[in-house]
Amino acid sequence: MKYIDYKEHRQQGTFNFPIAYYHQTPHSPRYYMPYHWHTEYELIQINDGEFHMTMDDNTESYKAGDVIFIPAGTIHGGTPSKCQYDCVVFDMSLLSKGANQNNLFISNILNHKVNVNTLISTDHRDIADTVTSLCNSLAERKPGYEYMVQGYLLQVMGLIMSNSAYSVPDSPVLATERLKAIKDVLDYISENYYNFISLDDLAGIAGMNPKYFCRYFKSVTERTPIDYLNYYRIESACEMLSTRDISIKEAAISCGFNDESYFIKTFHKYKGITPKQFTRTSF
Repeated sequence: MKYIDYKEHRQQGTFNFPIAYYHQTPHSPRYYMPYHWHTEYELIQINDGEFHMTMDDNTESYKAGDVIFIPAGTIHGGTPSKCQYDCVVFDMSLLSKGANQNNLFISNILNHKVNVNTLISTDHRDIADTVTSLCNSLAERKPGYEYMVQGYLLQVMGLIMSNSAYSVPDSPVLATERLKAIKDVLDYISENYYNFISLDDLAGIAGMNPKYFCRYFKSVTERTPIDYLNYYRIESACEMLSTRDISIKEAAISCGFNDESYFIKTFHKYKGITPKQFTRTSF
């Protein structure tokens, strides 16, 4: 299954423990973050380096020590630079089960009545320290870690409340029609990237004329639609080459490239090395 999915369909964690943890380094297959969205919430902790990230139509640069909160349904992605970072993807509704004082606050987050700050660690080292403990517990997976993880997540929510690291909007924030159109395009690419896809196809899905669609898509993703389609294909090829016993030609065809030489050229454009060099460093 593809690890990059504009709308991620893979289950995060398990049914009874819907919390997933990913530690990313420059050597990880998932190091670069193509634009995607999912129904879960996410915490990203930057351990070192920088991360240039876009969420919906807002772009910021984050540095070591920053903790980023990503609401469900938010299109996000970007480019890390000499960066190590941790991602915790979780089902927020898990924290509202049982009798506890955080139920109302968590319900307000789920219902968009409360917006948690995107950057929640500035001047709040207690939040950052708790997220570090959360990530360590998920990485070590010692007996009983499931209880500790849920406790740390509840502690994060409590610290967000006590530090007022949130805002209350005048009205519930809903995705704009244009961002919904971008999500529809991203979903289409994730399901059809191995087929021929034209600019007109993507513009039609977005319900925009090609010229305007190109301009708006680039304003969100910082890439043209076709550039991003090729970028997505190459990232998918990297996943295949690093996890499956397949040839370079098979990876090219599986990712929508009918010409192996063009695939190699495009791969080098995005990764700086050839597919053959990549496979040597992946095993």
